[in-house]
Amino acid sequence: MSQYFENDSKLKSKIKKTKTKVLNREFTFYTDNGVFAKKGLDFGSRLLLEEVREEDIKTPFLDVGCGVGVLGIILNNVYGVSGDLVDVNHRALHLATRNSKENECVGLSIFESNCYQNIKRKYNLILTNPPIRAGKKVVYEILEGAKDYLEQEGSLYFVVRKEQGAKTIISDMEKRYDVTILARKKGFFIVKCKNRLTC
Repeated sequence: MSQYFENDSKLKSKIKKTKTKVLNREFTFYTDNGVFAKKGLDFGSRLLLEEVREEDIKTPFLDVGCGVGVLGIILNNVYGVSGDLVDVNHRALHLATRNSKENECVGLSIFESNCYQNIKRKYNLILTNPPIRAGKKVVYEILEGAKDYLEQEGSLYFVVRKEQGAKTIISDMEKRYDVTILARKKGFFIVKCKNRLTC
């Protein structure tokens, strides 16, 4: 069975138009087979968007494992911040580009990158709903690796479910960052990580 972090050219396309309201705005997203949350905005991503602190929403931002572009597109549309959206899934990147145009976004760059492989700059904000099914190695590469791509005052936000090992992941991140749990709801944790200031 194909996973959303793979490129399965044999998987039949079935594009679906979905509508959602979040942060008091209406959005349209096209989804498809073989991408994350093909039925539309998932609960974890919605909760993450609702919990991101406005003072942390700054240009440039990075959406890692962007899927069809939900996190980056909504932040861009609501707050006017620009940034980059990256994924390894070609179908997801195609849809993210389409969704960016559909929602009249300006200032977004959408491109392929395996974690931070093609990233060339640092960011004030990195967000991710990490691909848990890709395995611990990939998830930790995204979460721990963010440290090297954050500005000194930048923040990493991520969502993880209790049943996906949230407490262990959070404990491990506390070894590298100053960690704040912003929300716990229906088994989902919204976590904020900041680089530790050095004297």
